Amino acid sequence: MSGDYAVGDYLLARLAEIGVRHLFGVPGDYNMGFLDHVIDHDQISWVGNANELNAAYAADGYARVSGAGALVTTYGVGELSAINGIAGAYAEYVPVIHIVGAPSTAAQKAGALLHHTLGDGDYRHFLRAHAEVTAAQAYLSAGHAIAEIDRVLATSQRERRPGYLVLPTDVAASPAEPPAGPLTAPVPEASARVLARFTDAARTMLAEAGTLGVLADFLVDRFGVRAELAELVAAGQIPNATLSMGKGVLDESAPTFVGTYSGAASTKRVHAAVEQADVLLSVGVRFSDSTTGCSHRTDPERTIDVQPFATYVGDRVFAPLPMRDAVRALTAVVAASGRSWARPDLPPVPASDLADDAASDSTASLRQAQLWPAIQGFLQPGDIVLADLGTSLFGAQAMRLPTGATFIGQPLWASIGYTLPATLGAQLAAPGRRTILLIGDGSAQVTAQELGTLLQEGCKPIVLLINNGRYTIENALHGGERRYNDLPQWNWTLLPAAMGGESATTMRASTPAELSTALARAADPADLMLLETVVPTSDLPDVLLRATEHSLAGANDSNPARRPNDTRARCAVRASSFRSAWPARVPDRDGDAGG
Repeated sequence: MSGDYAVGDYLLARLAEIGVRHLFGVPGDYNMGFLDHVIDHDQISWVGNANELNAAYAADGYARVSGAGALVTTYGVGELSAINGIAGAYAEYVPVIHIVGAPSTAAQKAGALLHHTLGDGDYRHFLRAHAEVTAAQAYLSAGHAIAEIDRVLATSQRERRPGYLVLPTDVAASPAEPPAGPLTAPVPEASARVLARFTDAARTMLAEAGTLGVLADFLVDRFGVRAELAELVAAGQIPNATLSMGKGVLDESAPTFVGTYSGAASTKRVHAAVEQADVLLSVGVRFSDSTTGCSHRTDPERTIDVQPFATYVGDRVFAPLPMRDAVRALTAVVAASGRSWARPDLPPVPASDLADDAASDSTASLRQAQLWPAIQGFLQPGDIVLADLGTSLFGAQAMRLPTGATFIGQPLWASIGYTLPATLGAQLAAPGRRTILLIGDGSAQVTAQELGTLLQEGCKPIVLLINNGRYTIENALHGGERRYNDLPQWNWTLLPAAMGGESATTMRASTPAELSTALARAADPADLMLLETVVPTSDLPDVLLRATEHSLAGANDSNPARRPNDTRARCAVRASSFRSAWPARVPDRDGDAGG
């Protein structure tokens, strides 16, 4: 035995191995013994959050930058507070490990009626709840803790989804040995036969194509295929676009990048490059109502759809075929053809994708059409940019990110307020990079407590708070001026000081001239910077205006006459690709319709 080495130490060693250097959470009497080991650890630092939900969001933002994140909560009340954030990580393929400090094994066996329980002696209620939103779960015991920790962490890393560990107080302190070897998370290998037949099918489809396009999404990032996708685009100079959920997975400063695809709300140039291509290479894409309004018009018969471990050529499915292998095979086919798929026939690139009214009075009220071009001009290569759901996310869609920038949003799970705690996680994961948060006043009110943690941890993000006084995106979708879209009116510039940030810089801009001055001051902040930008309540970014025209809310519309196309079918996923990213066994399928 290695002195006082315990199961808690083993868990921390494995977390450090997968890239976790900060552990988020809230202390509770069932996890404090484990937290003593965290405080003493030489690689992992403790970050206490205002509440467990914010801790889950912070761990999610951390994982999107570093590759893994983790949080600690207490049994029952703590873990249920965090489960919304864990569900978001599950929906959007983010590997977060949720560690729950629980009552001792003896107390559980006795069915003791302890605090934070439901008072019925059943200690598995919340394990069953988490089974719905995590890729792997374990209730740790002294005899099986080591194997179960490895299993849950390996599954989370392989499937890029959360894992859940219940750590009873006595098990955390149980003796253990340090890891004997590296954690292994084997991924399925491509069947040589499947890969060969997929390559033939792709070659045949591409040989008949006069034009070609690439559409990429967030799963490219989650499964680490950015470099391979860049090589594919470069091999044929292929026009390319992303969805808002995958913004940043392609180089948006490159001449082949045409913009963000949002279905019927897309610009003419993006629409032509994606929907009018003879063949579309769709890589890691998931269509949803928040990214395309389910209004996309891509033709499955003319699409090569590359998913994490299966690829579709028209209605033929090829599996097992990991995304990286499929993209490399496509690159080889494109390169061997010796062709360039550049599209001179595409509509011309506008001076800006953003509706900047350069002739407007710089002293008049600031509007969305002036705000987003100014923010785009403020961005620098390598920035981490977070945009919360609402006008912030839709406004950011039209921006061109500089080289090396990382974009974080949550369009699918769409939990407002997510990005403020996620900013904490992202900045701690990459302290050398400038971090910019774009968030509306309604979203910020949900998780504003975490400004205090950002200040306590010495983080210095640039917070651009868009204050339009209401839930403006809800105004646009439904309800208009009804009072359920009202918000309390906060004095935002006083908030950092109230949370201990006397040295933080706060500014307020309500005209284009004030915005220009404020952004110049915010370029290289010495501390947290909060810039409140005030825009009219009814003002919407251009992308959101186009989206509402094409019935973004159509997925909830009960009137079929207003939905000429079946929204459910257009937003459906292929079950064989998404039900499990890595099934226990995938039989070879190399062309059978439907998979």
